[in-house]
Amino acid sequence: MENSQQIDSLDKKILALVTQNARIPFLEVARECKVSGAAIHQRIQRLMNLGVIKGSEFIINPAKIGYHTCAFMGIFLKKASLFDEVVSALKEIPQVVECHYTTGQYAIFIKIYSKNNEDLKIMLHDKLQSIAGISATETIISLEETFKRQLPID
Repeated sequence: MENSQQIDSLDKKILALVTQNARIPFLEVARECKVSGAAIHQRIQRLMNLGVIKGSEFIINPAKIGYHTCAFMGIFLKKASLFDEVVSALKEIPQVVECHYTTGQYAIFIKIYSKNNEDLKIMLHDKLQSIAGISATETIISLEETFKRQLPID
């Protein structure tokens, strides 16, 4: 059964509240939803078990810890069969914060942070382009993240 069929209006209200503020106390969610704190706890646990909620996290501002350059990179592979090997190597680079298996011209698309453009150049040359299995890369530097958001809860 599809997850959306297992989510009712109370679940949607809970999701709307916790996606706005992951640190909202369950009792406040309960008050907003007009149910008990125990009911909220059970619902959140069920939504986590279903995989609807993947977790919660503190979000660090990369610039505040010295990472001023954000870039996206399209990666071309020598052979499609090298995908797993390349992804394993990318996992070893902590500055690679996202990795997507994509359609289109790139096999892999990553998001990477560096301290500055010089640091990015060194990372590209010394770490990324030396990974066996990568035939070429194309890098796009982000000038500014204008917004980032969660999907709306319908």
